Amino acid sequence: MAVRVFLVDDHGLFRAGVRAELDSITDDIEVVGEAGTVGEAVAGIGHLKPDVVLLDVHMPDGGGAEVLRRARPENPEVVFLALSVSDAAEDVIAVIRAGARGYVTKTISSHELVRAVVRVSEGDAVFSPRLAGFVLDAFADRPGAAPISDPELDLLTPRERDVLRLLARGYAYKEIAAELFISVKTVETHVSSVLRKTQLSNRYELSRWASDRRLV
Repeated sequence: MAVRVFLVDDHGLFRAGVRAELDSITDDIEVVGEAGTVGEAVAGIGHLKPDVVLLDVHMPDGGGAEVLRRARPENPEVVFLALSVSDAAEDVIAVIRAGARGYVTKTISSHELVRAVVRVSEGDAVFSPRLAGFVLDAFADRPGAAPISDPELDLLTPRERDVLRLLARGYAYKEIAAELFISVKTVETHVSSVLRKTQLSNRYELSRWASDRRLV
């Protein structure tokens, strides 16, 4: 029987492309539904009960980790595979901690994606080669590795982590705003919130804090 797949991504054109590619190269996968928001994803997954959810990590209303938090407890039989443009260690660890079975980047070929979907449906964990190291480091709890649980980091929202990562890379507020499609004022609000939650006092300390957690 074909693996029943549900697509979650806030870009409709990308969803259409993935659906078309999967339909054209294999009969082993059937795309049964799709969603562009967290709310649509949670409702669709609960209604359709797919075998595998292909899950984007960054979406305006919460992203993949929020979908997992809300949908996975009610649908324990559904397997989640992250499919993201991001290859940041922090993003990988966040969704794996939340319950995803694997993580691949959007540079993956169509045939490799098919294999990844089939493998996770059969119980395997699948990662793009570079990303597997992040997970191994985290679960081995090696010195300097991104921890599986970080209470301070968990205080930050996904968007605050996005802003922090870019800030630590040296982006100006205006550049962060352009990158994340938000206003400069919103960037300032997020930075103030991060400073308050981390109890740090300036950008330099934030950069060091982010670097220690391998967010950069």
